[in-house]
Amino acid sequence: MLSDCLDGVRVLDLSQYLPGPFATQLLADLGAEVLKIEPPHGDPMSRFIMQDADGVSPWYKQLNAGKSILKLDLKTASDGAVLAELITSADVLLESFRPGVLARLGFDRARLQDLNPKLIHCALSGFGQTGPCRERAGHDVTYLAMSGMLSLTGTKETPVIPFPPICDYAAGKQAATTILAALLRRNKTGKGAFIDVSLFEMALSWQSFALTAANRPGQEISRGGDLLTGGAACYQIYRTSDQRFIALGAIEEKFWQAFCDTMGRSDWIDRQHEPLPQEQLIAELQALFATASLADWQQRFIKVDCCLEPILEHSEVIDHPQVIQRQLLQALDSEKRYDALFPAWVDAQPPAPRQQLRSVTPTEALDGWKN
Repeated sequence: MLSDCLDGVRVLDLSQYLPGPFATQLLADLGAEVLKIEPPHGDPMSRFIMQDADGVSPWYKQLNAGKSILKLDLKTASDGAVLAELITSADVLLESFRPGVLARLGFDRARLQDLNPKLIHCALSGFGQTGPCRERAGHDVTYLAMSGMLSLTGTKETPVIPFPPICDYAAGKQAATTILAALLRRNKTGKGAFIDVSLFEMALSWQSFALTAANRPGQEISRGGDLLTGGAACYQIYRTSDQRFIALGAIEEKFWQAFCDTMGRSDWIDRQHEPLPQEQLIAELQALFATASLADWQQRFIKVDCCLEPILEHSEVIDHPQVIQRQLLQALDSEKRYDALFPAWVDAQPPAPRQQLRSVTPTEALDGWKN
């Protein structure tokens, strides 16, 4: 397992909501000791969308499983002193304040360097620490919009909002990845690091294909008009007779041929590369898929290798044989909760279960980090 890879690494998490806590959860999954510092009223995520009987959001519990929670008022000298002492023995500090806020709380880059020259400080923000948008507010949907990603989602009629929030999770993983690289460098050089990760740039970093196409007149990618955006019959979502959906991804010719043969429509085989968008061919497939239920199509294609899968509801995902065998989901029946664990097997072993979050006092936190 990887749960001992970061054994001995201490992480201070001053972030809130999703991206930062997801990043530090990945580090905790790898064995790091994560102490999450929250304001007196707590992380707003603890009250977000839904609540358990104890008034705390299950989403908050999921993101912070395996961590210790310490509430500090960093606007006071006494609690600021607690954080300063924790920083002296920390390996990583991750925060998600807007640029300049941590400095106003008394922890600018110079002081962090004085407290701990080997500290790896990761600042996770919406637009980065520099630039004209550095202090602008944003959320996942606006970062996706500004990056151009939303211009290619959905149908020809309208973009759609993806779920779960793409930038939040992706930026969290980017932060964790860069922190791991900085830890490796520190092992070689003894140097700390200042890491600047932005949610907007995370989305922008995935736009190379679309940006290249946009710079070539006549080859631009359009929503609903290209191979991967809904313009091709072989890479499409279809509705069944019982109002369910099925996804087809038969891009390779061998998969398309297997699909067509199974459908009894060998006349479609040579039409795979018709000019895009393939509105007529898509309409023909739509009409045929609408003649049978999702279960009927699953049965017909159960042994056919052609990249076709039902669009499952989450209640169905839980019981899928592949999901069960891979042991990625941790069921907490007492809270009607499913936690998705670290998505990797190591040495033929599944990911380790997470401990639940726990609250600590300043004294407990300081004593624990002195040992």
